[in-house]
Amino acid sequence: MSDDYYGHDEDHPSPWGPHDWDHGAPHNSWFPVIMAIGIGIFLLMFARVFSFGEYDFSYLPMVFVGLAVVAAAMIVWWRQDMSFDGTYEPRSSGAPFKSIQIRKVGTWVFLMSEMMIFTALFSTYMRYRFGIPRCDTVFESGDWVEGTAVTCFEPASHLIASSWWHIAPGATNTFALIISSFTIVQALRWAHKPEGSVDEEVRRKRIYRYLGATWCLAALFLTLKIIEWFIGFHVPEIGFLGLQEHEIPSLYSEGYLINNDHYQHHDYIDETGAHMMANIRVSATMFYVTTGTHGFHVLGGLIGLTYLTYKAWTGAYTPQSAVSIEYFGLYWHFVDLIWVLVFPFFYLY
Repeated sequence: MSDDYYGHDEDHPSPWGPHDWDHGAPHNSWFPVIMAIGIGIFLLMFARVFSFGEYDFSYLPMVFVGLAVVAAAMIVWWRQDMSFDGTYEPRSSGAPFKSIQIRKVGTWVFLMSEMMIFTALFSTYMRYRFGIPRCDTVFESGDWVEGTAVTCFEPASHLIASSWWHIAPGATNTFALIISSFTIVQALRWAHKPEGSVDEEVRRKRIYRYLGATWCLAALFLTLKIIEWFIGFHVPEIGFLGLQEHEIPSLYSEGYLINNDHYQHHDYIDETGAHMMANIRVSATMFYVTTGTHGFHVLGGLIGLTYLTYKAWTGAYTPQSAVSIEYFGLYWHFVDLIWVLVFPFFYLY
């Protein structure tokens, strides 16, 4: 962009933000690219820390370097966006996206790449699920020897769907995400209301409250996921329902782990008292990688919602700038849709 467009060289928008939108479109930010590089460093180094069931903590400093790059890039990127008032929204001029907002095109391209990730995970899951005999089938056939681990597929649903209390966290999370799609739409609805049709203070409160509600539901999802995986919970005695006091163990305490090649379920004991041991590394890995990848996307949405809620609290969202909530909403609806598929695949079947 030439100096004449901005008027004076000293009036160029700062690359660190906030931008002076009176000059028109600012430069394209490099910080989303820098953030992506930081994410790549983090994932690569984190994978090297946990290699084939062994720990190599020499890569741990680079893990934190990746996180630092992500955090720094995100802060600068948000600082640049904080001043955006919706007065400039570039549109594509070429086929096949002519006259469509460029940011919306980018969002859909991003979601298509995300779809490829989850398609690969689901197809891999189905390949192993139908290609490896189930552990309960192997146990019932009697084709196993005590003291020798048999390779079989042990779906997480064998534990999770064994009772309502086991499945309660996953079921609650399903409702939480469905409701969160409603709250994000309500935030967009209030942001879109024409100026003059609603008091601006009412608009501000409704938007940040609906976005804040979405944040709380996302945080509830992650909290219940941690309880389900690592903590478990206590069920008190409820006399009028006929419930006895008992503990719901976590998947970790049950031994449903990606490195467990000698898994022993309490159902795999025959009439002689012999206990079948199973190598469940494949099935457990598919469960944790798929649900963990989805959980990572929820965490990313939670971080994004933190910024959106703060910006809404400042009163920054108007009918002109509501598209930012719309673009995030596309991502959030995608995350919800994926969970609607993950839940029956991994929790019920």
